[in-house]
Formats: sequence, structure tokens, C-alpha cells
Amino acid sequence: MGFFDKIKNGLKKTKENMVKQMEHVFHSFTKIDEELFEELEEILIMSDVGVNTSMRICEQLRKTVKERGIKDPAQVRELLKEIMIDMLSGGEELNISTQPSMILVIGVNGVGKTTTIGKLAAHLKSQGKKVILGAADTFRAAAIDQLEIWAERSGVQMVRHDEGSDPAAVVFDTIAAAKSRNMDVAICDTAGRLHNKKNLMNELNKISRVIEREAEGCDKEVLLVVDATTGQNGVNQAREFKEAAGITGIILTKLDGTAKGGVVIAIKEDLGLPIKYIGVGEQIDDLQPFNPTDFVNALFEE
Repeated sequence: MGFFDKIKNGLKKTKENMVKQMEHVFHSFTKIDEELFEELEEILIMSDVGVNTSMRICEQLRKTVKERGIKDPAQVRELLKEIMIDMLSGGEELNISTQPSMILVIGVNGVGKTTTIGKLAAHLKSQGKKVILGAADTFRAAAIDQLEIWAERSGVQMVRHDEGSDPAAVVFDTIAAAKSRNMDVAICDTAGRLHNKKNLMNELNKISRVIEREAEGCDKEVLLVVDATTGQNGVNQAREFKEAAGITGIILTKLDGTAKGGVVIAIKEDLGLPIKYIGVGEQIDDLQPFNPTDFVNALFEE
């Protein structure tokens, strides 16, 4: 299955929930009036785009319809696509041009963090990059073992300590190994954090200080993994983490299992955080770099 088809397939549920209702609106109205905009706004809100973002989208629609003198409701569909692509664009490329570059992956338990790291490692390796993983989720032996399985599947190296070790020490050793082995990218796992646990946030700060000191001048991404099926809860999680952890981007997993794909727009527009990757399936190559145009086209394509 091609890249675009994977995304299209992964967005089936969101399409059923959001776009089909919109298509109904576009076809059932004979003129563009306030009722049309209100119906669209309601559909967007129900699709987890979020109240503020939904209102902004419809405000922009009203304005552009007026400016361009558009009379046909069917043309509003193309305008809506245009606005969504524009809102989602910017910052989606990973900033990993130094050798090594650091990627710290964070998120609450159960979002698919370790699996995502394995898939990300495989994706970067397929681009010809030398990747090393750091198992800094030392709270659970299972997390370390799971990451090791993914490292083997992806064909990349890994640094691990015993369960209960200091996570910052694992990050320290991963950076040292990345430098000595001429790695392009070091990806560090972290324990699944509940954003209200102060000690875990302190630990994250400690890890960040180690990275700043030991990988000075290196490109650094802090990626938050969010489960798309949680909808607006995922937006709230991202908001908490953004304040505490200096997030540079989002990886949105389980998009194929939810009708709440509208959350992509809420995260980008409400929080100003770029979506870097989306997960649209279980397979190792089902983590896809986020492309706003492909995403919106896949949503609206017949």
C-alpha cells in the first residue's frame, strides 16, 4: 500500500464521522448563509477540532467567502480544505541535522510510546541514518525489554541499564555512545508520565539538563506521543506537557482507531505545536511523517 493510501485508510473513521456530515451540508444547501456556517461549526466541534479552533475556521470561511464573492456552497468545501492545510502547515519536519541529534520521547502510559520509538527508528534508518536508542524508562523492566525487541526489529543499536537505574545516567551513556560510534540520531525513551506527578517532571528536567550539557550544540527534539483516540483529553495532556517539558512536536498515534482525527487541527492551532508524525496502523512502516496537504486531501478524497 502506498504512502497516501495508508493515510487515507487510517483516516476512514474520521472521514465517516466528520467529512461525510460536511458533504451532506454542502449538498443540501442551495445558498451560503449563516445556518450553513453554524452546521459546519457544530460538525467540527463534534469531531474534536475544539470549540476555539472550530470557531476560527468558520470565521475564516465567512471572511474568504465574502472576499472572493463565492455563491455556491460546493465551493466552500475547497475553501475549507485550503484553510485546514494552511492551519496545519509549519514545523512538521524533524530538526535533526547535527551529528548526533537528540530526540527525547515523552508521554503518559498507554499511548504507544515504546512502539512509536521503534517505528521512528526504523523510519530514520530507512532514510540512511545511523540510529541508537536509549532505554531511559527504567521504572519497568518490561519497557526496557520491549524497546530491545524493537531495536532488533529495526536493526538499530541500544543502550540499556538495569530496572531502577537513574534515567539521566542512561541518557548520559546514550549520548556518549552516539558520539563515539558516529551515530546520526539518538532517541531516548522515558517513563510514562502523568503530567501532575511533580517528581517525574523533575526527572525530565534532570534528563534535559544532561542533554544540554553533554550534547551541547546538537539539534534536539522533544516529542510528545498523544493517543488520537483520547480526543480533547489529548489536547489537555499536550497543554500540560508543553508548559513543563518544552515540547517541540507531537506524534499522534492510533489515528486509524478513532473518529476523532480532528484533534490534529486542535493541537496545531490551539497549542501551536507541529504534528511531526502520525500513526495509522500496527505495522512497522505505519508511522508516517506528517504532511498537511496529504492529510487533508486523504480526508476529503472520495
